[in-house]
Amino acid sequence: MSVTKKYLDVLQAKLDEIVETQVENIEAAAKLVVESCENGGRFYVFGSGHSHMVAEEIYIRAGGLGYVKAILPPELMLHEMPNKSTWLERLDGFSKAMLDLYKVDEKDTIMIISNSGRNAVPVEMAIEAKKKGAKVIAMTSMKHSAEVTSRHSSGKRLFECADVVLDNVADKGDANFYVDNFNVPTGPTSDFAGIALANTLIVTVIDQLVKDGHQPPVFRSSNVDGADEYNNELFDKYYGYWK
Repeated sequence: MSVTKKYLDVLQAKLDEIVETQVENIEAAAKLVVESCENGGRFYVFGSGHSHMVAEEIYIRAGGLGYVKAILPPELMLHEMPNKSTWLERLDGFSKAMLDLYKVDEKDTIMIISNSGRNAVPVEMAIEAKKKGAKVIAMTSMKHSAEVTSRHSSGKRLFECADVVLDNVADKGDANFYVDNFNVPTGPTSDFAGIALANTLIVTVIDQLVKDGHQPPVFRSSNVDGADEYNNELFDKYYGYWK
């Protein structure tokens, strides 16, 4: 079997594992988001390092929900400098400032994405969000997080601070695929699985909102004729300054 097919089989196996183990958790997470949307709140999403891609995936995109607001400070992304986000993610105090800045409150739900779930910023984000009364969804790898210690002063890992946990079923260290005659693992799966989980969550939320009698704000592709006018109305309503 070719290495191409072998790795694609790994990805398929991860999706199969998610189907087998995460449907109930996705539906529980969707219930929290629906409650926020129906009660005047927002669905915040946050991830640092590569996890920011999962948060960005469901933010202002074709098929995306207008209630989603992403917390994506560039300091915690990867495009500015290697290792910058890695080190900043271990600092205390950063998350509380972000939550205050974005005015997260008891009406809101926040999904925090962290594969290891051990670093200070995502753990603090969950703890401080709950202090504000918000509901917390954690997306993490239980295989990884269960085997490591926390880097936050509380001693807690992300999954221990959440109302609902979505397991991306990634292996410890994420990259766990070996090419023959080469001893460094490659083939990470966390963002692949995380994006599948996140989009499934959004679809489930939209379905429940419609069943509850709402017409939820869902973006159209800006590359489809007529979409700009439609989307601009959503931008004005849901993404005005500090909304």
